[in-house]
Amino acid sequence: MTRFGDFAPLCTNTPSYTWCNLFYRQLSSDSSLKSILTGLSADANSAPVGINPICGIAKAGTTIDGPHQGTEKSLGNIANIVVCAVSMLVILGLIVASQKRKAAVGRVELRNLLILYFLTLPFQLLTTGSFLAQGSTALVALTAIHAGLVAAFFWALLMNALIATQKIEDGTPAALVPYLLFCAAFFAGTTYIAFDVGLGITTALGPSNDPRELRSIPLFVLTSIWPAVAAILYFGIMTYIVLAVLNETRPMWYYILSAGLFVLSQLAWFLLGKVICEGSTSKVDGSFVATILETAAVGVLYLAWRSITEDSWDDDPYPMYPS
Repeated sequence: MTRFGDFAPLCTNTPSYTWCNLFYRQLSSDSSLKSILTGLSADANSAPVGINPICGIAKAGTTIDGPHQGTEKSLGNIANIVVCAVSMLVILGLIVASQKRKAAVGRVELRNLLILYFLTLPFQLLTTGSFLAQGSTALVALTAIHAGLVAAFFWALLMNALIATQKIEDGTPAALVPYLLFCAAFFAGTTYIAFDVGLGITTALGPSNDPRELRSIPLFVLTSIWPAVAAILYFGIMTYIVLAVLNETRPMWYYILSAGLFVLSQLAWFLLGKVICEGSTSKVDGSFVATILETAAVGVLYLAWRSITEDSWDDDPYPMYPS
């Protein structure tokens, strides 16, 4: 029976599920547990992301004998690699554009949010790209840092909503100090826990008492529950600001579209991943679709912010400072 914090179903049924890299190291580093790694996961030098996945993309330059596998040497997760690279260029453009809006409320905070998302992309490229051998220390380190950046990103997202309430003046130490301190705390805490899961330093925050369970409640909370909670709170706060404070409806459609794209990205990852993987004989999976939708969600979020803030000191499309 699946319990809260179990990663086994995700690592088996969801191709390229990033955090499975940590659990592979858990099992492969213990000679008494290596026998658990079977099928596509049996050989660390060619194993795809996941733990005994039903379908997965083999490590670049290798082939695997198994169901839904092609005969040519793998190119790695080539589709997601390309999408991550293009997304980095798109987000870089948004960072530059946000910096030019000198008078916009929350400019610094939104720019930092975009920077954090930008930083997650090269780590996603490396941790899901099937470049590095499963169980390697390098892959564990990259995955742990990636987890920390994801947790920090969602704190930054929530903080952007809190700044938009104008209860705290944007760009001031009162806004930036908690913004940056909690970003650092989420990053450091999640990165440590992820390292602990992968390297088995302790059993308090890291792997379960029985590593075969592939269970870590702290990691599950910080990489799955926390992002969902932060996204829901952000949407709720921005809905209140746009509809109740600004008394506008047009910007709300941007926020609805962004939320819809984010939900679709998660559905693409968890529901379409295996379907696409099997249909393409393990050449691509749902991760590239999820990345496209996630980047689109962030882009629309920028448009939403742009629609409720002034471009220059003389412009004021909506009354962000009601008297």
